[in-house]
Amino acid sequence: MSKAEKTKQFIIEKTASLFNTKGYLSTSLSDITEATGLTKGSIYGNFDNKDQVALEVYKYNSSLLSKSMARSLGEEFPTTIDKLNAFVSFYRKNWKAVFENGGCPLMNAATEADDTFPSLKKQVTQSFEGWIKKITAVIIEGQKTGEIHPDIDADTYGSLFIMLIEGGILLSKTTEDEKYLNLALDRILFMINKELKILPS
Repeated sequence: MSKAEKTKQFIIEKTASLFNTKGYLSTSLSDITEATGLTKGSIYGNFDNKDQVALEVYKYNSSLLSKSMARSLGEEFPTTIDKLNAFVSFYRKNWKAVFENGGCPLMNAATEADDTFPSLKKQVTQSFEGWIKKITAVIIEGQKTGEIHPDIDADTYGSLFIMLIEGGILLSKTTEDEKYLNLALDRILFMINKELKILPS
């Protein structure tokens, strides 16, 4: 990694929590220089403008969450049902850390990603679509292995899981009460074990 690339990465990592907590639009150049200890010239020497910093920080924040989620769906868990349960467990165990860092980066950026920041909106859309595809792919694999009912629509459930989690996070963060996220996660577990899973006859 070159010196310029190291500086760029330093800026991204130092401002990741700042952007996620204060907002991608509300974070100012002064906030960035204060968080990094760098001058405005150093920031603009590595990024074209503040929006570019915001986009790169969003990609960084969403990739961290995506990697953590991917581990839940990985080879460590041998069956599809194990993977889906681990996915739910990840949010149950890590919600405090997510909240302390400003909440879910996808949801936070989504609330700001309107027509005034179309490039951010595009990135958020791709992130949500990617998450849904990952969950859908796991469910389809479960249908192939005979763990999950073949007649259910995998994409519908993949979408529902993400919708419920994001809604639960939004309400819990807003009210500072974890019960809403737990309600969402309990509902997903019910779907996994009562609607998707093929029970032994």
